[in-house]
This record gives sequence, C-alpha cells and structure tokens, in this order.
Amino acid sequence: MCGIAGLIDPTGAPVDPAVLGAMTRALAARGPDGEGLWRAPGVGLGHRRLAVIDLSDAANQPLGNEDGSVQVVFNGEIYNFGDLRAELLGKGHTFRSRTDTEVLAHGYEEWGDAVVEKLDGMFAFGLWDGRRRRFLAARDRMGKKPFYFTQVRRTGGLPPLFGFGSELKALLHIPGFDRRIDPAALARYLAYEYVPPPFGIFAGVRKLDAAERLVLEVGAGKPDGAGLTPKIDRYWDLPFPETHADIDEETAAEELRTLLRRAVERRLVSDVPLGVFLSGGIDSSTVTALMAEIAGADRIKTFAIGFSDATFDETSHARAVAQRFGTDHHEERLDARALLDILPDVTKFLDEPLADASIVPTYLLSRFTRQHVTVALGGDGGDELFAGYPTFKAELAGRAFFDGLPGFVRAAAERAAARLPAGTGYFSFDFKVHQFLRGGIDPGPRRHQRWLASFLPEELELLLLPDIRAAAGGDPLRDVDARARATLARHPADVLMDFYARFYLPGDVNVKVDRAAGAVGLEVRAPFLDTDLVSFACRLPPALRLRRLTSKYILKKAMRGRLPDQILDRRKQGFGVPVARWMREELAPAVREQLAPDKIRREGFFDPAAVTALVDDHLLGRRDRRKALWTLFVFERWLATWGSGAGAP
Repeated sequence: MCGIAGLIDPTGAPVDPAVLGAMTRALAARGPDGEGLWRAPGVGLGHRRLAVIDLSDAANQPLGNEDGSVQVVFNGEIYNFGDLRAELLGKGHTFRSRTDTEVLAHGYEEWGDAVVEKLDGMFAFGLWDGRRRRFLAARDRMGKKPFYFTQVRRTGGLPPLFGFGSELKALLHIPGFDRRIDPAALARYLAYEYVPPPFGIFAGVRKLDAAERLVLEVGAGKPDGAGLTPKIDRYWDLPFPETHADIDEETAAEELRTLLRRAVERRLVSDVPLGVFLSGGIDSSTVTALMAEIAGADRIKTFAIGFSDATFDETSHARAVAQRFGTDHHEERLDARALLDILPDVTKFLDEPLADASIVPTYLLSRFTRQHVTVALGGDGGDELFAGYPTFKAELAGRAFFDGLPGFVRAAAERAAARLPAGTGYFSFDFKVHQFLRGGIDPGPRRHQRWLASFLPEELELLLLPDIRAAAGGDPLRDVDARARATLARHPADVLMDFYARFYLPGDVNVKVDRAAGAVGLEVRAPFLDTDLVSFACRLPPALRLRRLTSKYILKKAMRGRLPDQILDRRKQGFGVPVARWMREELAPAVREQLAPDKIRREGFFDPAAVTALVDDHLLGRRDRRKALWTLFVFERWLATWGSGAGAP
C-alpha cells in the first residue's frame, strides 16, 4: 500500500514543488514510511511509501533505471517480479535494489508499453520516459489499486495541467481544480452506491478501469494552449471460452486447491509481519487454512471483529477456524456506539462517496489489524468468481417470477409485500422481498444491478431535480448493458460472473478495502484475484460454481475435509452493520439534520419532497428505506467535507 501522485506541464515549465508536495502529502496515510519527490522539466512525480519488500533506502521512490531517464512511482505488489527480474538480469540490466518496483523501470526499457501485460499482481503506477517525453500508467487486471487523473484548465492561453493520484484528494491541491459535481457521476452513485470508472464525482476527473493502460505523448510540448489527449486501451479481459469443456469434479477440485495454494504462497513474500482477515466465511477460512499449510500455524495471526448485535456477529465462526488451525487469533468486539463514533473518520478519508456500509467494519478491522501487522491477506473475489452472492440464487427464482408469471400476479405480490412490517435486522425478510421485487423484467446483469441498487432509474426521475436529471444524460444502468455487450462471455451464467468481477468488484469491493486499509497504512492482498485462479474460474462449467442452490460448489468440494463442516455448510453472511436500526434510532437526529428540506433545497440536487418522503417512511416504520437513506446520508456527509463549499482539504 503506497500513494502515488504527479503533474505534467505540456509546456515543459517547472512543476511547482509546493503543489507536488501537497498532492503527495495528501496520501500520507497510505504510505507512512517515507516520502519521495522527483522533478524534471515539465514533470513531477511524488510517492508515499509503505515499506513491505526491501526496507532499505535503495527501494525508495520515485525509482529509475541506470541513467535515470525512466522514473516510476508505483503502488501495489508484483507477485512475479522475481521471474521478471531474473529475465531482465539475463538481458544485461543492472538492479540496485530488491524491490519489485525496479522491475517496471527496466521492464519498460526492454518491452515498452507491453511491460504491463507481463505483470501479475495488484498495482497502479505512473512512469515517465524522459528521452521520449511520454507518460505511461496502468491499473492491474482486477482493479485492486486505484488511479485517478484530470486535466486542469489554466488562464493565459496555457494548456491544461495533467495530474494523477492514488486518490481523488491528491488532485484537489492542483490550483484551479474544478469541484463542481458531475451530474452523470452523481446519478451513477445513487444507482450503484459507488462511482464506477471512468467517472469521478467531480467534473473533469476520471479514473482508469481495471486492466486499462494510459499513454500520454507529451513530446515537444503544447505551448499554444492545446491540451493533450490521453490514449487509453484495455490490455486484458476475463478469458471466458466460447463453450465450456467437460471437466471431472475431482479434477476441478484438485486443480482449484493447487491454484489457491500457489496464489496464497505468492502473497506471503514480505519483509514485514503478515496476518489474515478472518471472518469465518468460506473464503477467508480457505486462505487461513492454506496459510497454515504453507507457513505453519504458529506464524499466522488472524483478526476478526464482532458486534454486540447478534444478527451481524460472525466471531464464533472465525474463532472456530482459528482454533482448528491453531493460529494466533485476535478479536475485538464493538457496540453500536463504537461503530457510530468512527463515522466522522470514514467521512474524512472517503474523498469520493461510497455507500457500501460495510466500509465501517472494514475500516475498524483494518485499524485493529494494523496494530499487529503491516500486511494482511483477505478473501475478496471468492463471491464473484464462484457465485457466492445471494443474487446468483435469486436469479433462478427471478427467471420463474419475472419471466414466467403474468403481470397481474406480480402486481398482486407487490401489493402483498407493501403490507409487510418493516424490519431492521440483517437481511430481514421484508427487505429481501422488497429488493427481489425490484428486479423487474430486465434480464441478466441489469436485473442484478436493480437488486443491488439504492435508486432505480425510474426512482431517479422523482429524486433528481430536472436540470440535474437532464445533465446526467439518461439511464445510468446503460453502463451495465454496455459491459454485457463487451464481455467475451457467452453463457448467461458467465455474463453474470463478468458483471460482478468486472463491474461490482473493482467499483465497490476493491475500493472499500483499498480506502479502509489505506487510511491506516495497511496492505491487503487477495489470493482469489490471482490471474491464474481467475482464468481457471472463467473456464469452469457454470454448474461447478452454482449447483442447484449450492453456491461455491467446487470451492466447497475442494475444501471439504480441510475446513470444518460448520463453515462449509453455513448460510452466507456479508460484512454488514445495522444501518436500518441506526437510522431509526441513534442516527435519526443526524438523518433529519442532513436531509432537512431547506438544506436539500439550497444544495440543488434533489427534490426535497421526495427526500422527506423517504425519511418519513423509514423513521416512522412504514417501510425499510435503509439503502436509499444511507446512500443519501453518505453523500450529504461527503458533500459537507469535500464538496465545493468545503474549503481546502
């Protein structure tokens, strides 16, 4: 976990060191172990370091090749850097450190922009080629690490400054940065609960998507005021086959175990202490089991947090796994007050709104873990690759209900659902029913996004003011349709897997973990997102991912006998918090304050009457509006901290 930032002036004029320094220091939490700045005519690079591999000063960044003509700032880990380093040494390159970052500088010399395609890991980087005056940036295949960029307009006929950073907060320090809200990004946030690439919440900000590469040809510069156009391409995609070959279950399970073990082993390379996030679910328990097998249980520290609300607590399952493998287990129990007290901290580090409420416990877990280790492994990716979400099962019911029943039957079901009492527990019955009915008759990924959405397109018509709605440019779910058309997947189940792995995962899950861990200087590695393992999951026949109503079928088969049956057979539970109850009880005054009609009217984004109706529905117990209200509440808190009227960051 590091922080990268940079500025490019197409005129070749010196970059202001104060601005570059401020951009870099904005990312200090991501890299508490040191800061490095490098400048040359028309370019400046900044880096905040979290020392993980090669703790010596020789690994400090920005880091260059032998003559310094290539300079790199890098965030992440390259798991195959040892093989690449050996190959480059054989070709005559000279290394001065043991860090994986230096492989990028020499790899670019050897392979040019194609170096990106040779990297296996989690990363985002910026590379400056001083001889050719060109800039190369890229993001890893599964979108673990972030990359924001912008072009800031200047007066006096000067061309825009190009700036980039690991987080949006770095860009806010560029003089003249435009903090106007982008209506298209706002509409997507309300629909998705996050701002998906390439959008940024502020006008003019963009971010690279997973497996994208950016090239900026500066050359002799643009002194006439013309801007530079970044060229962006996708260098990799999920490798779904046109048809799935038959594979024996035992063979598939054995291959999966082998790939998982190799993925975990590659992520144990570190010069600092490691641990594992252990929720007690199948994915994190699998990682723990394999770590114990590879490194020995006495070397493993496991971390879990629990909640006083029993419906959200998983610590007994985590404890059972820790006892099974004899790990050095650490556990922290929190009540509602502790969870609520850290909301201001979350608002401070979330420089782009994210309405996934599980970022609250993820941050607490990261903070707790960082007290003991610098690197932690987690189970992210297992749900996306092996059909672990409840929506995969709901798809089976959705086909029968939405596609097979007459409209009047569906309408009757909706009327009956409206009379259900509003619950506040984890995934309460009324909440599940209402969310299911939101799926509608849209097929495939679009139906799934409707299940996940806080606001449906037709609801945005009522929520957004007319000018914001017009500027947003129409249905935000068309992004889902575009991705479904672009995927290599052909089988309907593969198309759904593609949606979760290439849309939801990099837009929501990876952002949540990256920001929560980054806020405390913790690096989190995800074995399930190993390239070979992802490719294997793409090749699997869909029936081995979801067998009737058994999700993660092949993963459970692969780990049967290695994990306790109570873990393999337990009901899926996400890393949730009691948002519905919070907003009806402890948070009710804050919700009323943040969503007050006069305040909403002054800001000019939402219809005050529509917002008030949502607030009254939930607070008076008429309907569970947890998702919609939390999404609005998070946006309002974010706006007060980071919006146009919030002042300097």
